Amino acid sequence: MEPRIDLMANELGAKIAKRIYNVALAIQQSPLPQATQDLVMLRASQINGCGFCIDYHTKDATAAGESAVRLHLVAAWRESTVFTEAEQAALALTEEGTRIADAHHGVSDQTWDRVRKHYDDDQIVALVSLIAMINANNRLNVIVRNPGGSYEPGMFAGMAS
Repeated sequence: MEPRIDLMANELGAKIAKRIYNVALAIQQSPLPQATQDLVMLRASQINGCGFCIDYHTKDATAAGESAVRLHLVAAWRESTVFTEAEQAALALTEEGTRIADAHHGVSDQTWDRVRKHYDDDQIVALVSLIAMINANNRLNVIVRNPGGSYEPGMFAGMAS
């Protein structure tokens, strides 16, 4: 499968990608644990069917030391024993925030209360922003048909401004 357009080869596309990367960098540098960030990005990408992002976030999480067991079980996190209560709360928020059009009332109060129990305000801001940004990235990549398989950890490190 070939991408419909190379966003990075387009001047405007590259400018937008750079800004998206800088938002991602701010979230990455937040107090939200990196392992939680990796799990959230992988789960949203699975839901959205974004092969490029699944490839990206699986490889980055592996490079950061995440276990294969946890990465394999993130799609079935409710039926798994390898995630903390805090990670489960973040994954629940990820699913409800990603499937917002499918939920009658969006994110439930029960899920929000679970998140509030485990994360402070800065972590919640990072988590909510991360969910919004990964969904935007998934949509960009799915729309232009960026395939998974060619990502190398750190390949976008030079994009920061």
